[in-house]
Amino acid sequence: MTTAVVVFTRDLRVDDHPALAAAARAADTVVPLFVFDDAILGSSFNRPNRTGFLLESLTDLDTQLRALGGALVVRRGDWIATVVDIVRNTGAASVHVSGDVSAYARAREERLRAAGAEHGFRVEIAPGVTVVEPGALRPGNQSAHPEGGDDHYKVFTPYWRKWAATEARPLAMRPSRLALPPGLDHGTLPALGDLVVGTRSPGCAPGGTTEAQRMLDAWVHGPNGGLRDYEARHDDLPGDATSRLSPHLHFGTVSPGEIAAAAAGRDGAEPFLRQLCWRDFYTQILAARPDAAWADYRNRGDRWNDDPDALDAWKTGRTGYPVVDAGMRQLTQEGFVHNRARMIVASFLTKDLYIDWREGARHYLDLLLDGDLANNNLNWQWVAGTGTDTNPNRIFNPTVQGKRFDPEGEYVRRYVPELAALRGAATHEPDASVRRAYDYPEPIVDHHLAIEHYRQRRT
Repeated sequence: MTTAVVVFTRDLRVDDHPALAAAARAADTVVPLFVFDDAILGSSFNRPNRTGFLLESLTDLDTQLRALGGALVVRRGDWIATVVDIVRNTGAASVHVSGDVSAYARAREERLRAAGAEHGFRVEIAPGVTVVEPGALRPGNQSAHPEGGDDHYKVFTPYWRKWAATEARPLAMRPSRLALPPGLDHGTLPALGDLVVGTRSPGCAPGGTTEAQRMLDAWVHGPNGGLRDYEARHDDLPGDATSRLSPHLHFGTVSPGEIAAAAAGRDGAEPFLRQLCWRDFYTQILAARPDAAWADYRNRGDRWNDDPDALDAWKTGRTGYPVVDAGMRQLTQEGFVHNRARMIVASFLTKDLYIDWREGARHYLDLLLDGDLANNNLNWQWVAGTGTDTNPNRIFNPTVQGKRFDPEGEYVRRYVPELAALRGAATHEPDASVRRAYDYPEPIVDHHLAIEHYRQRRT
């Protein structure tokens, strides 16, 4: 009887899971393994919001596996040593894992290959984290393609054209049946408090494949617009007319390939697919430039301000700019921020306050359910002007943005209750008497003066 191990990482599902499908084809019995990696648990990536979402997703994954005759096998410790121990105990001939691109994930894969060579098991790395595999699309030589080099695309639009014309990978079929090796201890999922200190944001969305599939079905087929109206409504702050699937994409409770296939050919699909493409675009950049996670992709010679008080006001939603404060309080309450608000608050931090984008990226990763290293940090760089944006001095005026995308002030009132009595444009420009009456702060900077100062500092 042959045995294979599939190690789940950011791919917590049974549908369109190439690594799981390969393991099921390769062996009579399969060990579906998740290892709580001590290195990650001891890092800044272990935060209550995401770890709670992870635990919910693992609980649902176990249910899905049991319906196929298997079960999730849970362990904690050094990731490589734990996988090797499972291989030894079960006599597995192969280990299957989905490929990833962060420096840590790639180093871990290399260590796994080395362990396989030492201990005599085969290692297979499968696709599935992106729609198109990182590195699959290359722009050619630098002289012919000034937007890129030989290794990756540096500008989104030519990447999107190539991506949209690329034939999709066929979705991997769910195994019809799984069998565990006899006598294997499944282990148990820990409680959140066993893994991380702190509590979750009160409005966190639930994790798991069941919820992801429900959301995807409602987004694509539901009667309330969703995909069909995405292009017209995706910037509507109070309407919240986005899919909210990003945390599920981060943890792989639904695959990006499944989402692309469900949307393709439907009304409204193209602008939504562009968002999936942006995710792939940033992933292929991080694969080619792992340093870009925390180093400027394009160094602009910034001389960032060191202003702890301003940074704290930004984090706590007390800048005096209502739409900025609403976005930051949404993050604190829900572990999620509307995409338009993300751009507004990021521009405010990096342009109005001229504080290093890395401070914002770290704070987001502390709280976001969808805190993905490539997408989060390279989006921060896009707004800060150190990333792939061809206009490095793009500015978002917070008052203008609020009036345009939250014209009645509903989004602000939802998250800034001090301003609940205001309506319309007044919500975004409360006068001094209103600020005093409702204990809402004066703006910590004058936008126009701050941007003038920013431009002077950057030249």
